[in-house]
Amino acid sequence: MGNKLMLGIPKGSLETSTTAMFAKAGYKIEISSRSYYPTIDDPEIECMLIRAQEMSKYIEEGILDCGLTGFDWIQENGSDVVEAAELVYGKVGRNPLRWVLAVPEDSDIKCAADLEGKRIATEAVGMTKRYLEKHGVNAKVEFSWGATEVKPPRFADAIVEITETGSSLRANRLKIIDTLCISTTRFIANKEAMQDPFKKQKIEKLSMMLKAVLAAEGKVGLKLNVHKDDLEQVIAKLPSLEHPTVSQLADPAWFALETIVDEHVLRDLIPELKALNAKGIVEYPLNKIVD
Repeated sequence: MGNKLMLGIPKGSLETSTTAMFAKAGYKIEISSRSYYPTIDDPEIECMLIRAQEMSKYIEEGILDCGLTGFDWIQENGSDVVEAAELVYGKVGRNPLRWVLAVPEDSDIKCAADLEGKRIATEAVGMTKRYLEKHGVNAKVEFSWGATEVKPPRFADAIVEITETGSSLRANRLKIIDTLCISTTRFIANKEAMQDPFKKQKIEKLSMMLKAVLAAEGKVGLKLNVHKDDLEQVIAKLPSLEHPTVSQLADPAWFALETIVDEHVLRDLIPELKALNAKGIVEYPLNKIVD
């Protein structure tokens, strides 16, 4: 395909959060409801919408050069790909997802051994079978097309399902008895694509910018002016990624400080800085932090 990078965008739950992340990274992706080929404002990249469950297979085969999918689906498919970056983001939150073994609250199943001869419903059939094999258990594993939480106890004795907080499982009167896999989103690439200088450079650039966007989440920049007599105690109060930047102003008695802080601390920090005689306190948003 010449100097063109084939990029897979996960269709479904990660679709909106992925395009928002790319926008902050400087790449505008537009998705039409009638097309599986989103447009992107980079002539060297061509996008395609693919379900996260299938992404790693197409990247391993070289149909796509790179894309984003969950670690769980890479494991489920047994795909041999290059991990360019771990990107901890999701549909809503920023916590890793868990594939868990869950049973009805009144079930006699307490551990993996109790699954002998039982029926398990799940979308992650391969992962579940490997889990049973590891524990030396024989059970029937059935693929679930959705609404897996409602399967027990009528259609299954147990389920293996993905969760972030467990609230949906509890709402369906299920309890978690084990965790099979902890998953975060990964930016992965085809092995041969990573041997191509153009594609490798493009993938590494994308990886750096996407990680920079996530690194900036929840953080803001802070500027303030401080008199030399108050400088030491103000610096002691300021949190910082490394050390605050200190610059002398035209008036040698005053200094300008600049730092990066977690946004949630500002409601307490700004009044404290004001009480220490800081002047001209300015908060500003961050899009990216590149280490």
